[in-house]
Amino acid sequence: MVTISYSSCKHMHLCFVDESGTPLKPDGNGPRYFVFGGIIIPEERWHGIRQKIIGLKAKRHYHGEIKWRFFSPKNNDTDNPMREWSQEDKNEFRNEIFKIIIHTKSVRIICGVTDAINAYAMGHAANQDDIYFHTYKIITERFQYFLQDVTKYSGHDSYGIIIADHRNSREDNRFRQQHERLVRESSKYSSRYDNFIESIFLSPSHLSIGLQLADMVAGAVFRFFEYNDGRWINLIRPSFRTGQNGRIDGWGIARFPKRGWTGPILT
Repeated sequence: MVTISYSSCKHMHLCFVDESGTPLKPDGNGPRYFVFGGIIIPEERWHGIRQKIIGLKAKRHYHGEIKWRFFSPKNNDTDNPMREWSQEDKNEFRNEIFKIIIHTKSVRIICGVTDAINAYAMGHAANQDDIYFHTYKIITERFQYFLQDVTKYSGHDSYGIIIADHRNSREDNRFRQQHERLVRESSKYSSRYDNFIESIFLSPSHLSIGLQLADMVAGAVFRFFEYNDGRWINLIRPSFRTGQNGRIDGWGIARFPKRGWTGPILT
């Protein structure tokens, strides 16, 4: 069966999304893959998850925003609360964060991954904005499909909103316009967004536990595709949206473009 939590079927779902990596320029060097990670949390589970993360941070004496890049052995940013931690302590803390996600059975992970080199070569993208937009599009589709699944299996209409990281005024306006293109002109695309509520919500990540968790998910997925390192993605594997056969690829993770794909696949 499609992974659905029936206890949350009558309520709204919050989908926090964040990216990992920088979209590759057509003639530039850099990461091949660009990732949008998303974590879907039923509204009635939100406060419980938030309190668990706050409690974990207090136990670990961690003060500040949780960011994937802070866990790197080479990260010495002045705002990194783990600058003086051993890598073993960092990994243990990261492990506990992910356990909070997978132990909340109604939480689901969805991701979009774009192979920028292949997208440029096949004419699917002309610039960095196209890479960004295509990757965001496929994660919104997975959220819509998830909401359709909940409606189908519960018999109750299910709705959701997307929350993303706030940046600056120009980038925020462009992001809103891209989102509106998808939602308001969905007849031109492969999906209808009948289960979406309102526009995209933008929030500073340091004020949002949900966005911090989305950043952690995106980091784990990016690590798998860019470096073929499955340590952290395998830890959160139980929370990915899956198909009836338990398959993650195409359900919890959507790859773009699929034709000509030569990278790793999480089945």
